[in-house]
Amino acid sequence: MTASTTSAAQTLSQPQLDALAHDLDAIRNRVMADLGSRDEHYIRRVLAVQRAAELSGRGLLMVGLLPPVWIAGVAMLSLSKVLENMEIGHNVIHGQYDWMNDPALFGANYEWDWACPASSWRHTHNFIHHTFTNIVGKDRDVGYGILRMADEQPWHWYNVPQPIYAFFQMLLFEWAVAVHELAFNEMLAGRRSLREVATEARPVIRKAAPQVFKDFLLFPLLAGPAAPAVLAGNVSSNVVRNVWAFLVIFCGHFPDGVHMHAMPDEANDSRGAWYVRQILGSANVEGSRWLHILSGHLSHQIEHHLFPDLPSSRYPEIAQEVRALCEQYGLPYNTGTFGRQLRGALSRIVRCALPPAASKARLRTRWWPSITQSAGATN
Repeated sequence: MTASTTSAAQTLSQPQLDALAHDLDAIRNRVMADLGSRDEHYIRRVLAVQRAAELSGRGLLMVGLLPPVWIAGVAMLSLSKVLENMEIGHNVIHGQYDWMNDPALFGANYEWDWACPASSWRHTHNFIHHTFTNIVGKDRDVGYGILRMADEQPWHWYNVPQPIYAFFQMLLFEWAVAVHELAFNEMLAGRRSLREVATEARPVIRKAAPQVFKDFLLFPLLAGPAAPAVLAGNVSSNVVRNVWAFLVIFCGHFPDGVHMHAMPDEANDSRGAWYVRQILGSANVEGSRWLHILSGHLSHQIEHHLFPDLPSSRYPEIAQEVRALCEQYGLPYNTGTFGRQLRGALSRIVRCALPPAASKARLRTRWWPSITQSAGATN
């Protein structure tokens, strides 16, 4: 399916939207009422694994002059950073464990191992993105102010090399996210002043500086003669985490079949219509239990967009219910392998880089036939 703008409520009547909202609310309420020791045990076990991986990774890098030891250190530190960022930080900041009343796991307090300040993330992601998911012109996560990811976004000549932009955005993803709220593109367009951007940049600098000091100065210096190996290992683990986070997020938001939306009429926007937008604007990734854990269960992006404050480990067990409701109400449930969803996201990056006329012509070529056939079926 192409990146066409879609009205969230066009497929269902208002009574149907109300019924869908009732059914989805019932799922959420049932899970919330069932939260308890099982969920607490899960997140504390993930925390223990993450901390053990960080300690072992940093320890191995300190003595990692031999390549096998260095590789093992990078692998363990990468695992630590992925778990902290995806399954712990992202989900804790959503408030998924606020019910535990543990200050260390309270969403409004948590600060993660990531260049982006948690306060900025709570605004741009928890509020703007999750309220206005994939609404063109409102959700700044549609391309992160860098990429053109929808046909309705205006095309400019500088969009042509955006596959190159996407590659570097992937490698430096935490920094792209860190400056996301500063909206440099708005400043370049004359809609924001340099003074506004400079003022809003201060919290980012305050957060990023300790991150840079810790990974790129402190630990290398502590390693003495092994400083180059530690620095290279820390850089590598950050890149691994950045690449993985980028791939997971793009597979959940931009593959084939994911809709972009027009701004709804807020006066008539219902909870049911919001639920439909979440379903149409999301995609799941099929895979093993470890893939789900390492992705922060964002492999269940549909369930996450529907219930962002439910503990993520609950998404697999409610996925079949959500899928059944989608079938009942005639809504697509977009799911596929990691490879399939990634091909779809990469195809969208390339297609939206081209001028509109060239983009349509490309869909008639033999390149990536599984993708072009799907797109052609919707035109």
